[in-house]
Amino acid sequence: MLKSTEPQRKKPSSKAMLRAVASSTAVETGRSVTQLEQKLQQPAVRFAHIKLAR
Repeated sequence: MLKSTEPQRKKPSSKAMLRAVASSTAVETGRSVTQLEQKLQQPAVRFAHIKLAR
């Protein structure tokens, strides 16, 4: 019997993820997508000392 294999899915780029989060937030808040993208690209100073688990 042949085993059906699924094609490898491409991981979205960080730029695409940033754009998706910004556009979703823009829809919910009514703010500009470009404004939200710029804010997301800035490093978070408030919690800079905290590292996320990987």
